[in-house]
Amino acid sequence: MLNEEKNLWHTLDVDKMVALLESDLENGLSEEEATARRKEFGINKIPEGKPITKKEIFLDQFKSPLVYILVIAGLITIVLKEFADAAVIFLAVALNTAVGFFQENKASDALSKLKQVLKIKAFCFREGREREINQELLVPGDLVELKAGDKVPADARVIFSSNLKVNEAPLTGEWLTAEKTSLPLNKDLSVADRENMVYLGTTVEEGEGRAIVTAIGAKTEIGRVAQLVKETKEEKTPYQKKINRFSQLIGFVIALIALFIFILGIAAGQDFKEMFLTAVAVAVAAIPEGLPIATTVIMALGMQTILRKKGLVRKLASAETLGSTSVICTDKTLTLTQGKMAVADIRAEDKTMALKIAVLANEAFIENPEVKKEEWKIRGRPTDKALLLAGEAAHIFKPELEKEYLKIDEIPFDSQNKFIASLRESTEEGKYILMLSGAPEKIINLSQEKKGFNNDLATMTSQGLRVIGLAYKEIDASQVSDVLRKNSQGEFPEIKDLNFVGFIGFKDPLRKEAKEAFRICRQAGMRPVIVTGDHLLTASAVAKELGLRVGAKNVIEGKDLDKLSDKELEKRLKNIDVYARVEPRHKLRIISVWQDKNEVVAMTGDGINDSPALKRADIGVSLGSGTDVAKEVSDLILLNDNFSIIVAAVEEGRKIVDNIRKSITYLLSDSFTEIILIGTSIIAGLPLAISAVQILWVNLIEDGLPSVALAFEPGEKDIMKQKPYGHNIPLLTKEMKAIIFIIGLITDVILIGLFLWLWNANHDISYVRTMIFAALTIDSIFYIFSCKSLRKNIWHINIFSNKHLVIVWIFSFLTLIAAIYLPFFHYLLKTVPLSLFDWYIILGLGLINLIFIEITKHYFIVRHQTQN
Repeated sequence: MLNEEKNLWHTLDVDKMVALLESDLENGLSEEEATARRKEFGINKIPEGKPITKKEIFLDQFKSPLVYILVIAGLITIVLKEFADAAVIFLAVALNTAVGFFQENKASDALSKLKQVLKIKAFCFREGREREINQELLVPGDLVELKAGDKVPADARVIFSSNLKVNEAPLTGEWLTAEKTSLPLNKDLSVADRENMVYLGTTVEEGEGRAIVTAIGAKTEIGRVAQLVKETKEEKTPYQKKINRFSQLIGFVIALIALFIFILGIAAGQDFKEMFLTAVAVAVAAIPEGLPIATTVIMALGMQTILRKKGLVRKLASAETLGSTSVICTDKTLTLTQGKMAVADIRAEDKTMALKIAVLANEAFIENPEVKKEEWKIRGRPTDKALLLAGEAAHIFKPELEKEYLKIDEIPFDSQNKFIASLRESTEEGKYILMLSGAPEKIINLSQEKKGFNNDLATMTSQGLRVIGLAYKEIDASQVSDVLRKNSQGEFPEIKDLNFVGFIGFKDPLRKEAKEAFRICRQAGMRPVIVTGDHLLTASAVAKELGLRVGAKNVIEGKDLDKLSDKELEKRLKNIDVYARVEPRHKLRIISVWQDKNEVVAMTGDGINDSPALKRADIGVSLGSGTDVAKEVSDLILLNDNFSIIVAAVEEGRKIVDNIRKSITYLLSDSFTEIILIGTSIIAGLPLAISAVQILWVNLIEDGLPSVALAFEPGEKDIMKQKPYGHNIPLLTKEMKAIIFIIGLITDVILIGLFLWLWNANHDISYVRTMIFAALTIDSIFYIFSCKSLRKNIWHINIFSNKHLVIVWIFSFLTLIAAIYLPFFHYLLKTVPLSLFDWYIILGLGLINLIFIEITKHYFIVRHQTQN
């Protein structure tokens, strides 16, 4: 019965549709039949996903490969009975987990507060009586009544409409209300163009009507979108992919070096067990224990910064991904535009007269005219309110104008007449004037002069404007009582031969920040693309204002997208700036094709129809005023619906990527130095130049805190002039590898030279190791200032711009002094006090090392500038 006409209800006339649904236009279903159908079709409810719990958020913090490496290292140290080392490593894991859990749980709580759960009531007819029931109890075939302000409780076919207008933006993305009819329509129409259907989750804005339920729950259009969301695979973020590859590389290199040291030791005749333990110790020492904490803190601080700019990032990894964004697919309404009606153009010889008619032939009203004009509350349809505001801007105020033109009678707007008529008496001239505003074609047909108007109308509609026509006519006193009288056919025979005045065009105005945001996007190498359910002309007009291309090859509708294969679409992709009249499946396809080209794609949306695409995109961006479903699957929520927040978030994301790379370069340089230092000692048959516990101290205390302080490093001024990082650029770039390798070698040459000089001078091993420990630490805390920028030399930056880094630098120096001079640390770290002369040597070598580091950086900076 119900499946054979699936998706074709809009093509049937009312009688055939009612017959197929075995319903009744007058009485609706019986309770017995409704109960039977509920058993067959289930309740009218869309299946909901299980919300993420605090436990799941907590466990997610352990899914980083870097954390896996730390946990393995900690377990190995326990086996080796190095309990102090194990405690330090697991402390690093705990800190990393705590920071990540706190930030993501905070975002989850904020999202919960944004969500609203409401029980929707439905008015339906059962056994000839109107009843109010929960929407969950509706079944196919139910007869429902719709009134202004109602939420549509199910998908239904309209059987009666009296100026019924429905806001379908959550489903279709169309910002203008859809006027409904009961007439059958053509087969090949998109959901947004089916004017005789109403859909679950949309809102009745005006009028009233009745409809027969055709689908409930998962079978509704919104239900299908929910299913699409469920089926859509959520991809790992670029950061997660990069950190996986990076961790695999780190793990492989450390394992290879440990194996190499073990084999060399065995070949040199060393004891098997001793060499195994030494190789494991080298591996543990080589792990940059502070890196997971540093990256987590950098991303958490980035999330906080974005939140201050009114963007809620839900997951830590998403904060970094924003910096890699290369394509932004954005919806139009509310994101780029204000989501309201405003007068954009007036085509009339007498614009003052046009605005007077627009203000008086108008059903909007000022609720509080007694207060100041700035505090007026205007009530009415969006079009009428926009006309009153346009009049106010021209100092034509309705309360004052109504004193000059007294209202005699009025014909309100309805879908049949398509105009508002207001009969007025001019108190100054003693004349009666009939004023009309309405559908332009209707007003033209009722006017005397019909030539020349259509050109203006065509021009305005081609610009994506919604247009009304305006006209008036002077009425003799003898005709006043008859001019607004209907005949037996429901027409107004006396409304004719009007004086046509002109047209007024409306649009949804751009947000003030949108143009500048788009300019910054293009400057930053990102590609903004408009993807909307709105009409092609409307979308093209907005795109043109934003500086996008709107030629024939630059715009496409969803129906034409269906005709292209994926290969054909891929060929055209670089030329298409505007996708109009698209449905959820189209948005998914557009994102997938961009991702296949290795682009990092952000998608914005607010409606239920946007949810599958938001989930599939690398960064899903929803509006704070959007639907709960959209917020649930998004990565970033714009709390004030402003596109410029995305640009600010991308800038912060790029800063996050930069700071993570600075931390990686800083920490891996030291880890590489330590590996070579220990490896050289073993290969040369010398005592270890530095002990494992001293290395752990350097990695976590001396290196760990400065690397975390890099999280507070301000973004570099040219950060939004750089190209997007994209999928293809690894976390550890070629330049970073070279800098880490060369800096490691330079530092090792200095430290190994110092070690050999001291050892050959027959100094005690504790003194020698203390000197190397101090020299390595000084090299690290000097080097941190070089890592403030990988694109500029130290003399081109303000080394004191990051007060947190300065404080940590002082703390690191003080902890080094404590580690060398306090008795407790003598026991823990096996250090001995140093003389003033020793410090001259250490500080001098540190400065020499810093000079070599800056020379290395300068080479790569010049090389990068030459290549670009």
